[in-house]
Amino acid sequence: MRTLFFKLFLVLALPSPMLASDKAVLGSWEGDSKCTVPESPCHDEHVLYQIVEDKKDPFQLNMDGYKIVDGAPDFMGTLTCHYESKTAALSCTSSNKDKDDWEFHILGDTMSGRLVINGKTLYRRITLHRVPK
Repeated sequence: MRTLFFKLFLVLALPSPMLASDKAVLGSWEGDSKCTVPESPCHDEHVLYQIVEDKKDPFQLNMDGYKIVDGAPDFMGTLTCHYESKTAALSCTSSNKDKDDWEFHILGDTMSGRLVINGKTLYRRITLHRVPK
C-alpha cells in the first residue's frame, strides 16, 4: 500500500513535462514574424515552423523554422523547445551564441509568440495558425 501511495504521490506532485499523449503543439504552424526593433538587420517574414518530438530526449521538442521565399520554404534553423501543457506554453532557444528566448502560447489552432534577445530586447512578434494535415 505504501508503494502504491508513493507512486501516486510522484505522479501527482512532480511537474508534468510533455508526455507522449500530449500532442497539442506538435505539427506544422504557419504565419507571420514581425520585427520590433527599427533599423536592425531584422526583416518581417512569412514563416513555417515544424514541431516534432526529439528522438533522443522524450521531454524535448525540436522546432525547424523556415521563411517562405517566392512560395517555397527556406530553412533558417532548429530551436530546442520544452512544452508545458498546463499553461500551453512553449519555450525555445537556439544554439546561437547570442542569448535568445522564444516564448509561445497555444490556444486551439493558434499560437502567438515573441523573441527576446539578450534578456531584454523584444526582437520579434510571431502569430501562427496550425497547418491542417
